[in-house]
Amino acid sequence: MALQVDIGWHSARGGREHNEDFAAALRPQPHEAARGLIAAIADGVSAGGGGREAAQTSVMALLQDWFGTPATWETSAALDRLIGAQNAWLAATNRRRGAGAMTTLTALVLRGQSWTLAHVGDTRAWLLREGRCTQLTTDHVFDHPDMASRLTRALGLEDHVRVDYLQGELQRGDVFVLTSDGVHRPLGGALARELQRAAGGAQATSEVLVEAALRAGSRDNASALVIRVQDLAAVRLEDVLVAGHLPAPARLKVGDTLDAYTVTALVADTGVHRLYQAREAGTRELVTLKVLHEARAGDPEERAMLAHEIWLGLRLAEQVGAGRSGFVRVRQPREPSAFYAVFDWHGGQTLEQALSRRQPFTVEEVVRSTIEVARALGRLHRQDVVHRDIKPGNLHRGDDGHWRVLDLGVAVSGFESEARRDLHAGTPSYMNPEQWEEGAGPATAQGDLFALGVTLYQWLTGHLPYGEIEPYQRARYRRDPRPPSRLRPDVPVWLDHVVLRAVARDPRQRFETAEELVLALERGASRPVAAPGPTPYFTRDPAGVWKAALVASVALNALLLVWLLFLPR
Repeated sequence: MALQVDIGWHSARGGREHNEDFAAALRPQPHEAARGLIAAIADGVSAGGGGREAAQTSVMALLQDWFGTPATWETSAALDRLIGAQNAWLAATNRRRGAGAMTTLTALVLRGQSWTLAHVGDTRAWLLREGRCTQLTTDHVFDHPDMASRLTRALGLEDHVRVDYLQGELQRGDVFVLTSDGVHRPLGGALARELQRAAGGAQATSEVLVEAALRAGSRDNASALVIRVQDLAAVRLEDVLVAGHLPAPARLKVGDTLDAYTVTALVADTGVHRLYQAREAGTRELVTLKVLHEARAGDPEERAMLAHEIWLGLRLAEQVGAGRSGFVRVRQPREPSAFYAVFDWHGGQTLEQALSRRQPFTVEEVVRSTIEVARALGRLHRQDVVHRDIKPGNLHRGDDGHWRVLDLGVAVSGFESEARRDLHAGTPSYMNPEQWEEGAGPATAQGDLFALGVTLYQWLTGHLPYGEIEPYQRARYRRDPRPPSRLRPDVPVWLDHVVLRAVARDPRQRFETAEELVLALERGASRPVAAPGPTPYFTRDPAGVWKAALVASVALNALLLVWLLFLPR
């Protein structure tokens, strides 16, 4: 899904000898789609063409250099560096030439499903949304009627420039308009009316605005750049982080409303999040609301984790499909007043709830269900995402009979902060043993498969393969787990082999991908996998080997000492 826009631009010299306005917009190439669209308008300030040079170089440098900035830079940070560099060049050029060529600048970036605005001077940006026209910028001019045309900020005016930034959520049908003062000053409040009346494309709208300004008596250069948003690009993590600046909802009770949702029940309270069942006003469908607990509402890391979870859910729906993907679909609330996540509602229960109630599962049911979960994990891993907390509490079977993986809150995708990536996440009894080793690398897809293997073992037997494990309690891994058939006689031998390979102490004996595990479960007895060999004692307990060697050495030396001192020679 790519951003689709209609762009129009029109400029007139008006009563001036030279046109020192300059505007342009640049669409991304297919390989640069993640960088978004950038547009800018500038109004040069000087005589003799110097203002035109300042305006043109500022706009062209910004547009051309934008696509050379690293993709990891946040939008406003990238704009700030580019505009700062251009301002420094203009100021140095003015000192060298003894001239005063300056320019205003208003730049707009549309990325994913958000917009970012950078502004210096008295050019303006407007947003027309659902028939309402809003001025987005504030003029940087002296606050006096006789000096309203004199700038307090401009590129080239000083060695350092202060830029205003504004961000917001992008919606289909939005119309952004960038104008020079030769358009908005003579039109005044009529500009909004002209915009609301304009029914044509972006080019026709830009021409209507400029011509209306000239008819209203504009003696200045008059320019307008119009961008109509026809379709939105895929959601980016930054888009969700913009919404993350909204306040967290207050504690809700049954009957309270949050935007378009009416709370019908409190589902869970973990101390970090609250989950509510709610009904959407328009569709009358039940949904799940996930909000930050008020004790964590101001925690930036918790906000970032919830935003990341929302983005991952939207990304999976887009890449995998919103149907039977093995995950709960995330919905986007329209113009939210607070920061929260909306998921589809599914009745049913988690595997943890089913096991705690001792609900019986046949071996065939367990195998079929594990295949469904493993396929969902495969879809997740193909998107370069690692869940990091697979366990019975995060596997849910809905009323429709399908299993879904819950809680992407601690998942890693490569887009989170380094601190979150290095966080030791997961539930100890389901974590692979190498994650407890000093200097362990980042979590991998194999860690998810090990956790699924532990879950499968527990599903079949009611026990954990290595027992309950506390953090850094590596002694539990010093024995190989018993085959499930020893605890449940109806487990076939081929399934013993699959389960033991999935939870093997040595990572080289485990399945490498979810697809490999699915294949082994589907083939079953027709093409059984080989049983993993016993883990060597040195691998299971290297320290124990050295301890045994030390004891043997001490005993040998003691015998040697006895022989030397007491036995006849």
